Amino acid sequence: MTDPWVALEPGADPAERVRVLHRAHETFTEAGTVPRPVRGVVADSWRRSARAGVHPDGTADIELTDSDLGAFRAEHPLAHVMPLFRELMGTFASDGRHLLAVCDAHGRLLWVEGHPSTLRQAGRMNFVPGARWAESAVGTNAPGTAVAVGRPVQVFAAEHFVRRVQPWTCAAAPVHDPRTGRLLGAVDITGGDGLAHPHSLGFVQAVARAAESQLALLAPGRPAAGGPGLTALGRDRAVLTADGRRIRLSRRHSEILVLLARYPDGLTGDELLCALYEDESVPPVTLRAELARLRQVLGPGLLASRPYRLAAPLESDIAVVERRLAAGAVTTALAAYTGPLLPASRAPAVVRLRHRLADGLRAALIARSDADLLADWAHAPWGEEDLDVWRALAASRPTASNRARLAALEAELAASDGWARPEGR
Repeated sequence: MTDPWVALEPGADPAERVRVLHRAHETFTEAGTVPRPVRGVVADSWRRSARAGVHPDGTADIELTDSDLGAFRAEHPLAHVMPLFRELMGTFASDGRHLLAVCDAHGRLLWVEGHPSTLRQAGRMNFVPGARWAESAVGTNAPGTAVAVGRPVQVFAAEHFVRRVQPWTCAAAPVHDPRTGRLLGAVDITGGDGLAHPHSLGFVQAVARAAESQLALLAPGRPAAGGPGLTALGRDRAVLTADGRRIRLSRRHSEILVLLARYPDGLTGDELLCALYEDESVPPVTLRAELARLRQVLGPGLLASRPYRLAAPLESDIAVVERRLAAGAVTTALAAYTGPLLPASRAPAVVRLRHRLADGLRAALIARSDADLLADWAHAPWGEEDLDVWRALAASRPTASNRARLAALEAELAASDGWARPEGR
């Protein structure tokens, strides 16, 4: 095949580079195979790579060497789960002549381990510890693209942007801090044609999930520096932890603290009345009495007034889920979600927050299409009747039991629609 890059100068238009790569991908197939269209995730990555000025004959730069690399690795959070990575992936990598690689959030390789001969081959393209394999540096590749898009990615052979990487296939999944949702880096498996299977992506994704679970055990999501914390998910009465005390609040006090934790600048009496009571005729004196009782429960110094607000930051399990969702850490967001927010509450603002949190999480689960995560939601008490999630689960994992449950839910929906429809319609 004629080299598709020959006609391109180093300063060629980025869009033209992508067009050339598209044509090369469509023609660069083994004899007897049918060319496949370029996957969307790959095409998007090629465009970003071209805009970043990546050249097809480029290579990775080594940014961390010797003592700098050792110190950086020792302080990096993923060092805590390297034993887990080695346990789950080490034998697979060595026996299959593959490589286990771990990068930071900037795409710098911190660990590259595996079969000795494969390590030597990878070294020729600087796939080594300390090298920067960010997408903006070496173009489309699994670890660099995974940290760029924040989700698992598998890259096959000619899908790589840089030519010297095209004999390789790799799959990588991002790893997030389970407490804050911050991207820590990615775990990757790299090798030859043996990795060109969808199971490789599922495998590395499961390893990333295990690492996040391990990190959650090592550093659970608790209030920083012993500050007060509020637990309100999956329970009708919230629990406040403060100054070594664990206080089970009344339902109304639970609602008030949920709202004040959400609005640290405070709420006026009128705003709290509207947020808490469906009945607009409830007099302000009722709310003032509740706040006076809450102040006694909390003790001096925590509840201030004019406007009503908390005098110290109050971490909540609601905020933990929201932060993880905002960071794209769907796995750890689901792990922190222990159920609907104050499910028995009818306070208008709490009901809105309950729906917004649940809808945001389930939308992220459906978009992720991870069968394990969807199953966790579908089999939880709050997900047993969730038709959209069951549809996504049956599509992602079409087992007989999942299809049967989906059929039952759809039949129930059809029956309820028929019952509600007027006669003759």
